[in-house]
Amino acid sequence: MKVINVPVTDDVIEALKVGDKIEIHGKIFTGRDAALPKLVKSLKNSEKLIDINGSAIMHTAVSDAGIAPTTSNKEEIEENIPYLARSGVKIHVGKGALGEKTIKALDKENSVFVVTPPAAALLTSKVKSKKLVAFVEEGMEAIYELEVDGIPGIVAVAHGKSIY
Repeated sequence: MKVINVPVTDDVIEALKVGDKIEIHGKIFTGRDAALPKLVKSLKNSEKLIDINGSAIMHTAVSDAGIAPTTSNKEEIEENIPYLARSGVKIHVGKGALGEKTIKALDKENSVFVVTPPAAALLTSKVKSKKLVAFVEEGMEAIYELEVDGIPGIVAVAHGKSIY
């Protein structure tokens, strides 16, 4: 098990391989169908809502019931992954297979995609704190900053290769 502390540097990403088992520690962001397109739009407009350099974003909503990844290859999510990677996101956490275009974009930007088990109770137990940081109007789909201690995952896409 490789321990990954966020924010993460390029050399850490370069050392990861498809199939590596990892644990993510530190502050990560959340976002899914409603918030990720808004985040990309704000970045393109040079708005600095959050600092995503070296960050991890988990494709999930946040509620009192907990967190669990949503399918990352939904159009509203996957089409934003390349831009977010180019803007500094190094780890994208979710579930499902990504398309070849996204795999190539992640490789070009030295970012990875990590799948994590859709086990809400396990993942929620790893959240130490949560803070709503952008798009309050989206409710549980807003962007949150989570302090996490050991979100488990498997590197599913790295350096142009996919586990799928």
